[in-house]
Order: sequence, then C-alpha cells, then structure tokens
Amino acid sequence: MANAISSQGADYQEFWNEYHLCTLTTLRPDGRPHVVPVGVTVDAATGLARVITRKSSRKVANILAGGSEARVAVCQVDGGRWATLEGVAEVCTDAAVVEDAVSRYGQRYGRTPAPDPERVALLISIDRATGQTFSARPQTAQAAA
Repeated sequence: MANAISSQGADYQEFWNEYHLCTLTTLRPDGRPHVVPVGVTVDAATGLARVITRKSSRKVANILAGGSEARVAVCQVDGGRWATLEGVAEVCTDAAVVEDAVSRYGQRYGRTPAPDPERVALLISIDRATGQTFSARPQTAQAAA
C-alpha cells in the first residue's frame, strides 16, 4: 500500500538514505516551534521515520505534551535539494524498538552511538512528504552571466 514516502520518486527515497544532518521540529505546549538538529532514519515501506534521543530532552517533553496527536516535522537540506516529512510522533521506550532505531541510525550515519540507559526512540508516522530532491542541472558560467 502506498504511503506519503513510498509515493515519492526514487530520488526522494534515496535522498533520505544519504548522510545528512536533519532537523526535528516539535511544538512547545505554548505552540512555539522547537527546532533541533537530529539524525533521522526513514523506512519508506512502512512510512515510518525514527529519531533516537534521551528521554529527558525538550523534544520528548513536547511530544508527550502533545499526546496522541503530537505533530512533528523532520527536514534535511543539501544545496538546492531538500525534503520534509510531517507526521504524528510517539515516544517509545521498548528496548527492542530502541535497539532497532539505534541500528538503523548506525547504518545511515556510519557509527553506532554509545549505550545510553536514557535513550528512547521517536517513531514518526509520516502522513506528508514534500521537497525537491532531484539534482538541478548545474549552471554554466555563461548562463549565470
């Protein structure tokens, strides 16, 4: 079954496999955005993005305050290429789920973080995917003049 990510082109899905620092935007209880750098892994087949973090972080507090409808966005940019995924996030403390998220992070970013008993996984059910991820044709010196 198609979802917001899998319905995008192959270049979009591949962009989420490249090494890029991302941002996560959560909403504070007063509605103001909280934006922080994070590593994100995306599973296009299931429409799920994952972020690992500490359970004492502000982003976790914001998601918990948002309840079962806590909206978030993750974004990455590389020159003129960019992609944003939006969805509902949940905080997961299940050890197997957290370990899976850590493993996925290691695969994407080439390093596995040190064990942390405070680690949790943010699971984001993606319902919207936007962006421009195809490489634009490079401008020549004549075209730029």
